[in-house]
Amino acid sequence: MIPLTPREIADAIGGSLCGPVAADAHSIVIVVADSREVTPGALFVAIRGERSDGHDHAAQAVADGAALVLSARPLSTTDGVDLPCVVVDDPVIALGRLASWYRQERLTCTVIGVTGSSGKTSTKDLIARVLGAQGPTVSARGSYNTEVGLPLTILRADAESRFLVLEMGMRGEGHIAYLAGLARPDVGVVLNVGSAHLGVVGSREGIARAKSELVRALNAEGIAILNADDPLVTAMRDVTPAAVILFGEMSIARIRATDVRVDDRARPSFTLTDEEVQESAPVTLRLSGEHFVSNALAAAAVGRACGLSIEVIADALRSADSDSPWRMEIRESPAGVVVVNDAYNANPESVRAALKSLAAMAAGRRTWAVLGEMRELGDASVEEHDAIGRLAVRLDISRLVCVGQGTRVMHLGASNEGAWGEESIHVADVDEAIDLMRQQVRPGDVVLVKASRAIGLERIADALLGEGEI
Repeated sequence: MIPLTPREIADAIGGSLCGPVAADAHSIVIVVADSREVTPGALFVAIRGERSDGHDHAAQAVADGAALVLSARPLSTTDGVDLPCVVVDDPVIALGRLASWYRQERLTCTVIGVTGSSGKTSTKDLIARVLGAQGPTVSARGSYNTEVGLPLTILRADAESRFLVLEMGMRGEGHIAYLAGLARPDVGVVLNVGSAHLGVVGSREGIARAKSELVRALNAEGIAILNADDPLVTAMRDVTPAAVILFGEMSIARIRATDVRVDDRARPSFTLTDEEVQESAPVTLRLSGEHFVSNALAAAAVGRACGLSIEVIADALRSADSDSPWRMEIRESPAGVVVVNDAYNANPESVRAALKSLAAMAAGRRTWAVLGEMRELGDASVEEHDAIGRLAVRLDISRLVCVGQGTRVMHLGASNEGAWGEESIHVADVDEAIDLMRQQVRPGDVVLVKASRAIGLERIADALLGEGEI
């Protein structure tokens, strides 16, 4: 972060300084919203959440070195000592205003925004790897893609940053437009339009409209990177004022993958081509899952938009590991069980991709799909969970373990498909799943663990990896 004074911050967000503030000292060198991340010179953003109120932690944040607190009211310690604050009506909205001002007034880097129903975080990580070959690159930590996470990421960039890669999630129509208004991206990437958030938006067309807000926000000098393999995304070229680069396996794509294949760890190989200049390079990813081909093509398209050669891009993709946890993270337990931890999130598209990767990894071994509920599907929930259960049978997955009440339809779908009987099991919760796996998993088995984040299925992966007797 480029150091700021408390007065600059207050003026940028329309706040009022109060307490013992050194108003004109360039004392603010980092912005955090978690009091545990406070370091000397921090601006601590006091956010009132569902479980805790940041205002209650402000005194400790100042004791730990915070130079200023962004708060909704003047604050003091229990002893009555005033804290250095900039007071606003809503700290979250003010954080966004600060990031917007900082983006416009302080940064000179190229800003890339990424959205899509699935694959946002993995693609953001790949883009950062590719652009890192060209210059200093800042990208969102994990899934920092909300009205809090995105501004915090913007404020991490500094005068040396050449690229800033931002992930944009959505809760409904208008949300990405708000984030894009803060970030003012030069390049906008839309990966796909899936079923995630059907329960919020109501239809895939509504999801497409919400996702298109990113490329609608670009100006005529910007570049929209769109998935040629997804018709709802390809159609967004008609609503953006920016130049368009299509990526995918379809012949209409400029940045294209051909000769796609996977090995016994589901790691894809392909030929990367820029059809416009007829330059190609072979790529083998270290990431597992054929769906990573599309993510890699999106990253390659961003690289081309930012002036990198195909060979430099290919080198970066070949060396890329997963930078964010619980996304097709493959490890082997001391007992020889291969665990595929993809427990960060789940929607029908990502679960189908993960199951296909699991099937590709079988190579004569028993495969287990341990699946939890996919949330926010609305009226499509029953149909989608039933379809996933049936797909597990069609892919010849050895055992399906459905965890929680929300997966009962998935279990029934599998049980009604083909001649499956005991191959599909329904368990009440994570603890019951762990007990089952400890009893039945054998060395050499391959176990996929996947569900929506709130289900907490990562505990199953941890148990498998830590249980040497399995």
